[in-house]
Amino acid sequence: MGAIVDLLLGIVTSIGGFVEAGSISTAAQAGAQFGFQLLWAIAAATAMLAMLIEMSGRLAAVSQRSIAAAVRERFGVKFQIVPLTGELIIDVLLMAAEIGGAATALTLLTGVHWQWFVIPIGAAVWAVLWWCGFGAIEYGLGLLGLVTLSFVVSAWRLQPSTASMAASFIPTMPTHHHAQYGFLAVSILGATVSPYLLNFYSSGSIEEEMTEKELWVNRTTSYLGMCFGGVVSMGVLVSSAMVLAPKHIVPDSFEQASLMLVPAFHRWAVPLFAASLGIGCFGAAVELALNAGYLFAQVFGWSWGANRPRRDAVRFSTAFVLVLCAALVVASIGFDPLRLTLLSVAFTVVIMPFVVLPFLVLMNDPTYVKQHVSGPIGNGLLAALTLLGGLLALVVIPLEILGG
Repeated sequence: MGAIVDLLLGIVTSIGGFVEAGSISTAAQAGAQFGFQLLWAIAAATAMLAMLIEMSGRLAAVSQRSIAAAVRERFGVKFQIVPLTGELIIDVLLMAAEIGGAATALTLLTGVHWQWFVIPIGAAVWAVLWWCGFGAIEYGLGLLGLVTLSFVVSAWRLQPSTASMAASFIPTMPTHHHAQYGFLAVSILGATVSPYLLNFYSSGSIEEEMTEKELWVNRTTSYLGMCFGGVVSMGVLVSSAMVLAPKHIVPDSFEQASLMLVPAFHRWAVPLFAASLGIGCFGAAVELALNAGYLFAQVFGWSWGANRPRRDAVRFSTAFVLVLCAALVVASIGFDPLRLTLLSVAFTVVIMPFVVLPFLVLMNDPTYVKQHVSGPIGNGLLAALTLLGGLLALVVIPLEILGG
């Protein structure tokens, strides 16, 4: 019975926790500029994420090690310096963007400038991290995030053409703004397949004491949960394509993006958008900070765990507090949250090869996964992601410049 409850909670909270600043900003921009044409990018990125999440959970359940801990054991600390540094820089930028997104949500509700909310939101993130265990963080925030289903309801009420949407799952080139199209496709991949999610999920599997006997729970949660989350992101894109694109509105801020819900929800549009943005961004900021603590502790061999008393894992707790403070400094500078989000998720692909390549080795090492090594499909995906990440790392900056 406990496994079934975990399964249901995992699937349901994946729906609520999937959408945050990165998913909303990239999908809104994609829909406003290219209609349904980038639905294929969300579908492809979601499928990749589901497979990677399943693998990370499998590794944790069988070996009782997170990805970071297994990489440290297999390759040594020196090997991890570059990916650790890169991931922490990206995580700080993403966390600053998420805090800015949550602050913008409060601005939508109050009219007060978003920068006034940065420090209070940071304090709230710290309070959740300091006083809550992993279950409360993962399931509590995830259940609150179910408000993001408003994007799916919006897309359904707008009655888009089923044929046009189906055709958009086949990649095609646009008739205009090719560089921007490429940049958004890369950004969607970076927003969806974020490296922090893999180590966070594997660490969470250990926190929840998942065992080899529960691999079926991991597999079902990974595929159904991530796919349902992808549907929410598609709801954002479709709503933007149906509402913003015909009016030639390219959302340069979250305030503009909130207009996509007006035809479906009228006076409730802004409150629903603000709730979706605020809860999603707040939850992502908590997860990013917690994962930073996981990374430091697992790479350097410290005690760790959100379920441990903080005095029993002092260095773990100090690490996530310091990374949170760094993100608050960046957020307080005043970078526009939506623009910072787009930059951060694009640069995520730069570190992807450094994360995926050792993962490929681990998933084929019986020392860690016993008889549950990856098959041809899983290995092909990891190899393709490594090559794709290396290619995208070379082109992302030119695309960003050319795409404006």
